[in-house]
Amino acid sequence: MSRTLIRKNPSNFKTLPLIVQATPEGLSYHSIGMPLNFSQTLQRRRPVTVADAELFSLELANLGVSVRLTLHWQNRDYWVLVRQRRQDRGDVVLKLISGYVPAHELNLPLHTAIQEIAEECLLETPEGWLNGRFNDTWLPAPYSTALHYREALPFRLTPLSGSARPVRCASMQLIERPRAYVHLPTASLQLIYDLRLDVPKEAKSLSLFHVDERLEGDQLVARLDRKRPDLYLMPLEDGQPLAELYILKKDQLHPASTRGLYLAESFARQEGWLVRDERIRWKDWLRQQGLSQPGKDSGFKRLTGKARQLLKKMVPRSVAR
Repeated sequence: MSRTLIRKNPSNFKTLPLIVQATPEGLSYHSIGMPLNFSQTLQRRRPVTVADAELFSLELANLGVSVRLTLHWQNRDYWVLVRQRRQDRGDVVLKLISGYVPAHELNLPLHTAIQEIAEECLLETPEGWLNGRFNDTWLPAPYSTALHYREALPFRLTPLSGSARPVRCASMQLIERPRAYVHLPTASLQLIYDLRLDVPKEAKSLSLFHVDERLEGDQLVARLDRKRPDLYLMPLEDGQPLAELYILKKDQLHPASTRGLYLAESFARQEGWLVRDERIRWKDWLRQQGLSQPGKDSGFKRLTGKARQLLKKMVPRSVAR
């Protein structure tokens, strides 16, 4: 049974359409027109076309922000992905933590990104839910009226190295250098920040949950469903992803099925400043990255050397083969 954490009036959210100007050296954007509510923004998210992937000027529906979050837990690194049923596109994907940038934060999308982590990525221990800090700033506790947040043991957010090409809001260069792309099917500018989340070593029996807002009637509703944590970890080795997905529950990693899985467009191929696809199949992304799905080792292969020798003595040669 899911638990309702918060309800919002979607009409309170306002964003602004954009003019984006891109060159091979960098990209800049600035707002135009009047603020739009959520429904008006969705109506403007229609496919657009661009002739040159590196040089263009284009009007877009909105600014979106995502976080490629690297979670450091028990001396291992993992990318954090969340499952989302995208109502505006009629599909289900695994995606980065992400959201729409409101009008008053267009010049500071990093602030929106940090708030999205606080809202979407929940870390639970038996003593309560973990709060977080970005450098010296506390993250908000958006569900404090419904959940008990621990005052001690905050997780730590720190920036990782950013994109090589600068992104500007008007003439101001964005800090932490997010990666940027224009998503042609939704006429939106998307920024991706690289951040690291360090779980405190003292946090035991950790479980991870994803909470996302969904439009239900005339309200945005955020619910916690313990039976469907919807937050996945992709392990990294030397900074590179492995073709594996896990759910973390009470300090135990449980393999997640990848059958029929799709990833959101931020994983699709980027050409210049453009991403043309709505989504990408998990198998296609693995092929694009040069990764292979891990095979299931037979019980015989997992045996130690001495155990294999003993088994060979006990089992006839033709059977052992």
